[in-house]
Amino acid sequence: MLTKKQKNLLLFINKKLRSSGVSPSYEEMKQSLNLKSKSGIHRLISALEERGFIKRLAHKARALEVIKLPETASANDIYNNFSPSVIKGGLDEEQVPSDEIEVPVLGKIAAGTPVEAIQNEVARIPLPNNLEKNGDYFGLKVQGDSMIEAGINEGDTVIIRRTDTAENGKIVVALIDEHEAMLKRIRKKGKVVALESANRNYETKIFGPDRVKVQGVLVSLYRNF
Repeated sequence: MLTKKQKNLLLFINKKLRSSGVSPSYEEMKQSLNLKSKSGIHRLISALEERGFIKRLAHKARALEVIKLPETASANDIYNNFSPSVIKGGLDEEQVPSDEIEVPVLGKIAAGTPVEAIQNEVARIPLPNNLEKNGDYFGLKVQGDSMIEAGINEGDTVIIRRTDTAENGKIVVALIDEHEAMLKRIRKKGKVVALESANRNYETKIFGPDRVKVQGVLVSLYRNF
């Protein structure tokens, strides 16, 4: 059983490693837990190492490896660098007020096995109120379950802000070889592009930079009940 501070530190280290591939500094860890000194971080790390949750890598400063996560950690704890804004309810077009901005739905997007690239407009839905009105958005229907641990289920309609760039760790619509589109978390390192699922049953896909084009970044989603 971990203490609250031990668990929070472990999840912070895991998040930092997943987003950047680099362990957080002791100063970053101290700030994340609102501690006054780094000595408390040393004690927490030693406790986590003794319990088999992390391992210090030899001959590397600041290098930590997360071995396991606590069984009580939820999917939101583990994949907490994206929290989708979910607009609950149906998508009946007749209920959309005429003065609302609408977003075109351009077919299906794979959260699993790739499907053919984005198709033509098949429907229109209202733009969520929390998004900037001057952006360029489109919607896609999610097919597959590879992003369920990021809160994205099959049948959801994701709202995408159109852009050709994305920061590491963002969930994007990626176009592969100009003809297959998929919804994945993107990470770039050197000349390699990794497209990650948020489901342990799926492997990370690795591509050369010339094979992957970002079509947009996930900003919200609708869910039918």
